[in-house]
Amino acid sequence: MATPLFGLLPAGYPVITTPTQTPSPTSFIYAFPPTRPFSHIAVFFLPDAPRNDQTAAAIYLITPPSPGQVEPNHKFLGGIGQGKDSAIFKLGPAAAGGGDGSGGNVVIGVSLEPAESVGARVMELSAAAAAAGASSEGSSSALVRQQQQQPSTLVLAQRIIKNAFNFLAGFSGTAGQVEVVPLKAFEEWWRKFEGRVRSDPGFLERDD
Repeated sequence: MATPLFGLLPAGYPVITTPTQTPSPTSFIYAFPPTRPFSHIAVFFLPDAPRNDQTAAAIYLITPPSPGQVEPNHKFLGGIGQGKDSAIFKLGPAAAGGGDGSGGNVVIGVSLEPAESVGARVMELSAAAAAAGASSEGSSSALVRQQQQQPSTLVLAQRIIKNAFNFLAGFSGTAGQVEVVPLKAFEEWWRKFEGRVRSDPGFLERDD
């Protein structure tokens, strides 16, 4: 069995590492039924995944074909690669709730593509988001203040990683010259982290 390359972490769910389908050696599909709604998913390279600095992983939300189409729709969400091993992506309410007609499944595609191409598409996505934000400046000041108070996706990702690092640092050991952390320790971190998310869903939004 090939070594898994990516981990997917839907908000409030266990980590997913095994693709549902592997259409090619460079493309992977992860389909799973949401037992409860969520709107964000983290995607990251697994520690033992082989890496190539010339490629990056493009992340897609796959939805059923539109009327008159044959092929499914692939919405580009962003990418991860050299210098950015993980990221959190917003899916949108319809996909996250399983209400997109895909048999109740959320379907994420991960494709290894030239790093330059993925980087260019990420920049285009950021520019489009900035333009959309500029066009909505006429919204009420109360809404703007509320949005400004919400931490960015990058900040949320950094806080999740910091939480995991602080917990797992006490379990690290060495195997030869390589520093390792037992899988059981990661599972224990996830159990506690998930429990805190359930009991206090907004704790990541606070700079504790």
